[in-house]
Amino acid sequence: MTDIAIRVEHLGKKYYIGKRQAGYATIRETLTDVVLDPFRRMAKVFRGQPIAMDTNREFWALKDISFEVKQGEVLGLIGRNGAGKSTLLKILTRITDPTEGQALIRGRVGSLLEVGSGFHPELTGRENVYLNGAILGMKKVEIDAKFDEIVVFAEIDQFIDTPVKHYSSGMYMRLAFAVAAHLETEILLVDEVLAVGDMRFQRKCLNKMQDIGKHGRTVLFVSHNMPAISNLCQRTILLNEGEIIQDGPSHQVVGRYLSEGFGGSAVREWPDPTKAPGNEVARLCAVRVRLRDGQIANNVDIREPIAIEVEFDVLKPNNILLPHLGFWNEQGICAFISLDSDPEWKGKPRPTGRYISSVTIPGNFLAAGIMYLNLAICTLEPFHLFIHERGVVAFQVLDSLDRNTARGDYTGAMLGVVRPLLEWNTQFSPQNLKTQ
Repeated sequence: MTDIAIRVEHLGKKYYIGKRQAGYATIRETLTDVVLDPFRRMAKVFRGQPIAMDTNREFWALKDISFEVKQGEVLGLIGRNGAGKSTLLKILTRITDPTEGQALIRGRVGSLLEVGSGFHPELTGRENVYLNGAILGMKKVEIDAKFDEIVVFAEIDQFIDTPVKHYSSGMYMRLAFAVAAHLETEILLVDEVLAVGDMRFQRKCLNKMQDIGKHGRTVLFVSHNMPAISNLCQRTILLNEGEIIQDGPSHQVVGRYLSEGFGGSAVREWPDPTKAPGNEVARLCAVRVRLRDGQIANNVDIREPIAIEVEFDVLKPNNILLPHLGFWNEQGICAFISLDSDPEWKGKPRPTGRYISSVTIPGNFLAAGIMYLNLAICTLEPFHLFIHERGVVAFQVLDSLDRNTARGDYTGAMLGVVRPLLEWNTQFSPQNLKTQ
């Protein structure tokens, strides 16, 4: 069929792994390992260290994967870490070959698998734009036509002739996305690029990706950001242990991802401090969603209160730290933000130690559906962000048809990002109405 941009047929990828299985690497790490591995092995020999030999134990990163993506379709791809998402993208971008099956692609492919991975640090922003265009097979006149639009989108016009090695991470990210989104490709593969950058630019990227789909370009969007997936993609594929678990409307697939524990759950804990979010000032230990009785709550009755518990360590004293939470629904809309207003610590420096901050959300306040929480810990004067975890936990608010909710006797769809049960008061006077 001529309207198919990507066709994946019975795709499988097998690896042979040793006793120590490494986690999934980024594209940049993979390429770096290819170059450095011989030297690492040689260094071990000179140091007299043994070289681990691979065993014949098999690991299937992908197993019998089949799906099609139509031209102009924006497809979401979700799954927990290790589900096979990165392996699939490596095959689609021809970085690695499948063990079995095939992936057929119709059109020129652009990819943003790691922010700035296609940039040369010694070249200026301008030179990297033209380099990326040339790699895609574009002529100079084609790149010229897009250049000003790229610079305006990336908001780096004053630094476009500066080597990118001097860019901040935000500038690097903005230019990388602008290049990937604006250069002429029929298919765009995007892997978790919205995990960095401020909220304003994230929204700008989402709008641009929606615009790409409307103009007939195909997008395959991989993310752990469920609101972004739900907002951007009409269709989503859920991968688990290398297999397709579900392929269908995004709201249904995202709902299963959460309710069955494939993705974000109501508790996140970091028992190993070296792997926990944070830095030398503060480090996150755990975030939990609890019911009134203290139980962890993946599913919450719309009438019941819940508590969000944030456990963190302060490692360096004398900082006025402000924990806060953002509540986002599955349409990617921020319902509200709650800042820690505990008078015990408001405006006061915190000594080193373990803290557990908790905020209670009353019953009959949240709307039905999936709620995702972003967590941040910062100082305000001067502003410094120490911890920022998007989608750190998630839970599902379950609707009720009982009359003691905001819907009362109404059984239809209820719009809105929250659904508070508000107090109404009516005054009545039994008097004769004047008639004309």
